[in-house]
Amino acid sequence: MPHFPPVRVRGGRCSLRRLVRSRRRAVALGLAVTAAALVAAGPVDEAGRSRGHPADNPAAPMPTAPADPVRRGPPAEPVSAPVRIADAATVRLLRPGDRVDVIAAGQTAIGAGTGAGTGAQVVARGAVVTRIPESGDVGEGALVVLSVPRSTAVRLAGAGATARLAVALW
Repeated sequence: MPHFPPVRVRGGRCSLRRLVRSRRRAVALGLAVTAAALVAAGPVDEAGRSRGHPADNPAAPMPTAPADPVRRGPPAEPVSAPVRIADAATVRLLRPGDRVDVIAAGQTAIGAGTGAGTGAQVVARGAVVTRIPESGDVGEGALVVLSVPRSTAVRLAGAGATARLAVALW
């Protein structure tokens, strides 16, 4: 029998390393895709960025708690809240079904009791206009009925008693 050189299979030991390396890459890729999906599906702030997104200024400190807590459980039932808007001409622009933000402007809107002066604060976001009653000369401004969650209706009533209210159309 003739003498043959030993038969060697190429990549025998390296294939095991390659297999382990490809699994690590697959796991890393899977984790990256999962993280991206979670960030994309998570809650967003007013600017349309996810709440976990760092501020435009990387040196800016991250907030310790989100501005609006994530609501858990079933959504709140909407209630009708009559609101007196300071500018009657603005109310004439509204139609039932419009979505508006209600803004409180006045001395107590921001920094109550701190001497902060006048300021503005959004009291209700995305409120739906349900009715615009006929204007009666009851006082300054005009009345509009909004459909909002009960907690927002409470804030609207409090802000209407202490500040002038305005609306911003969506």
